[in-house]
Amino acid sequence: VTQSSVCYRSGVKSGRGLLFLRRARPARRRPAMVPNPRHIRRLLLVAATAAFIYIQVRHFSAQSHDAGRLALAGADQPDLSVAAVVIMACNRPDYLHRTVESILKYQKAVASKFPLFISQDGTNGEVKNKALSYTQITFMQHVDLEPVHTESPGEHIAYYKIANHYKWALDELFTKRNFRRVIILEDDMEIAPDFFDYFEAAAKLLDTDKSIMAVSSWNDNGQKQFVYDPKALYRSDFFPGLGWMLTKSTWMELSPKWPKAYWDDWVRLKEVHKDRQFIRPEVCRTYNFGEHGSSMGQFFNQYLKPIKLNDAHIDWNSEDLSYLSEDKFLIKFGKDVANATPVHGSDDLLKAHNLYVDVRIQYNDQGDFERVARQFGVFEEWKVPLLTQFNLFMFRSRVWQVINL
Repeated sequence: VTQSSVCYRSGVKSGRGLLFLRRARPARRRPAMVPNPRHIRRLLLVAATAAFIYIQVRHFSAQSHDAGRLALAGADQPDLSVAAVVIMACNRPDYLHRTVESILKYQKAVASKFPLFISQDGTNGEVKNKALSYTQITFMQHVDLEPVHTESPGEHIAYYKIANHYKWALDELFTKRNFRRVIILEDDMEIAPDFFDYFEAAAKLLDTDKSIMAVSSWNDNGQKQFVYDPKALYRSDFFPGLGWMLTKSTWMELSPKWPKAYWDDWVRLKEVHKDRQFIRPEVCRTYNFGEHGSSMGQFFNQYLKPIKLNDAHIDWNSEDLSYLSEDKFLIKFGKDVANATPVHGSDDLLKAHNLYVDVRIQYNDQGDFERVARQFGVFEEWKVPLLTQFNLFMFRSRVWQVINL
């Protein structure tokens, strides 16, 4: 029926009639048949319907074929992204603006490698509007209206909300969006010009060296007077945070046991990092300008404001980072410590200034460490050396290196 109908319609289009003429025979003369207009209209409707169905089936078949071909082609293409970059935000639209503008300055050239996300915790309208104003950034919003129950009376609930937000955002990026790596920034950070090149080079270390848990862009003692070499990278037992990258496999390990609060201190626990180490630079690749936040500006003027943000151009793709392998680094670092000149006594600073070589200062307990730290003006936080291998704590003083042991 379909074929005859289509042919009939074709005949109409070409101008040819479908009437057959025969010579009359007087012996068997019959009355002439007059076509029924209703019958013709019905045939035309059937023909048109059949043709429409035929065309749609062919079109759908072609689309299905093309979609399958494109899906197979996409499956053959490798994932070009190095890492998703997520900015953790809450209720500071002015800070978020400053952070995003700093990132976009250097991200545009590598946008396909480092897709950007803003994850907002809460419902602050100004932050949401600011985030949505950037069409090149994907916005995510975490809204948890459940009351926060602290484990101890008087605790600041912000630390609980932050930990909860981190878990939600990282689950979203790793599990639902299936990124291999994620770089976590906060809404009060600016980045260095070589930030993305640094993390691209470091991604290879994360993939090949399972003794490395994460890569950070931060040095707690990265103040201008304590840093010298923009190419220098170190392995550390202490998790610096503040602009850091981890892999999906590491997150799959951490997510089920993620803490309710104080997540960064939790990552520093030995039972969590399991003797894996962290890569950090000597010169910071992030600058934290967050004087106002959940920590209420603690130590900002003394330790954060003087941080040196790297401004030197480093071609990280051409740098040989094999010295950061566990065996090579420990051998070299052990030699540096062993060859450093020991300094003893209460006037460590004066003695170190008179020796233009690497020096080694030994401390006995927390009070002794804090005394030495105050003399040099380095971060007095006891948990920094306490949680590092052999209680070792290193920084540069002017152009020579001081090693506390």
